[in-house]
Amino acid sequence: MSTRERWMSELRAATPHVDVREALRRQQAGSVLLDVREAQEWAEGSPVDARKLARSQLEFQVEAALPQTENEVLLLCAAGARALLCAETLMRLGYRRVAVVEGGFRAWQAAGLPVAVPEAADPLWQRRYARQMVLPEIGQEGQQRLRQSRVLMVGAGGLGSPAALYLAAAGVGSLRMVDDDRVDLSNLQRQVLHTTARVGRAKVQSAVETLSALNPDIQIEAVNERVHSGNVDELLAGCQLVLDGSDNLPTRYLLSDAAVKHSLPLVYGAVERFSGQVSVFHPGSARGDAPCYRCLFPEPPAPDQAPNCAEVGVLGVVPGIIGLLQANEALKLLLGIGQPLIGRLLLFDALAMQFRELRLPADRECALCAPGRTFPGYVDYAHFCAGG
Repeated sequence: MSTRERWMSELRAATPHVDVREALRRQQAGSVLLDVREAQEWAEGSPVDARKLARSQLEFQVEAALPQTENEVLLLCAAGARALLCAETLMRLGYRRVAVVEGGFRAWQAAGLPVAVPEAADPLWQRRYARQMVLPEIGQEGQQRLRQSRVLMVGAGGLGSPAALYLAAAGVGSLRMVDDDRVDLSNLQRQVLHTTARVGRAKVQSAVETLSALNPDIQIEAVNERVHSGNVDELLAGCQLVLDGSDNLPTRYLLSDAAVKHSLPLVYGAVERFSGQVSVFHPGSARGDAPCYRCLFPEPPAPDQAPNCAEVGVLGVVPGIIGLLQANEALKLLLGIGQPLIGRLLLFDALAMQFRELRLPADRECALCAPGRTFPGYVDYAHFCAGG
């Protein structure tokens, strides 16, 4: 017997096992049934109401998928071997009530237990997203997840343009675009959603034309309004995340506060001259550990101290780069893959062509997201900056 075979034998002997019928009974009683196969295998079907977390992503995503370490976790793979490895990992991470489903999904199917099969996709849909679905971290189920997602995008300017283009191209099913501005000739150096022929038109309508031409299968909801405390809750309704492409401080604070209130992730980006920064604020994912925007900037500066975006200027490609990074973070969050920039601030310097990362701890005394803090209500600050 090889060293690996001996180790697997010892691991199997040390790990509780349950048969598929007992696993179903425990699942119905409240235990978590976790399907740890890879994304392409989920296309064949998965036990009804099972949570899905691929073995390849377990260490990166387990805290989000299984926040309660005291809950019983029943691990299911194709036949059992991968589930054993997952059990060893979970027990090492502090999960004590872990068991492997004997025989895995094959035994589950053979026993005739309930299985949910993803809807079959049409050939054109398959072809459009083939290069994404071939990725084991995405697969057909991940692509369907994108198709069923709705993202609130605030700002159809320098940051919102590249972010919207790539979210639309990736197949995010619904984009709610919010902006009350009109296309100006000075925008076109960086706001690639728009064209010279559309100068003077509402930016959200211009965005609808561009994005619909790129991907007619998705829904673009144009909201030609400025975000304020009276409409922000309605704008967030039904959305899985917020992408902040705004160009003014009042909107940034308001979106952050609303995201905290509704426990939604907020993908943040900002640019100035030759530099930019991006992060993900999601205190709802780990209250007291994951920061919000106010943990970084507790209060807005006085109006005369805030930079004027029109006067300071920006190199056109910089918002393009930051907007793409925002789109990348949004896709990771929607798919549940990778390590989002939660608790990290990524800084970009275009002139030096350098990225730096800063750790961003939560402020445990934060006025908005501190543990146990009651939401204090919205504040509409005076506007600081225009012309993004």
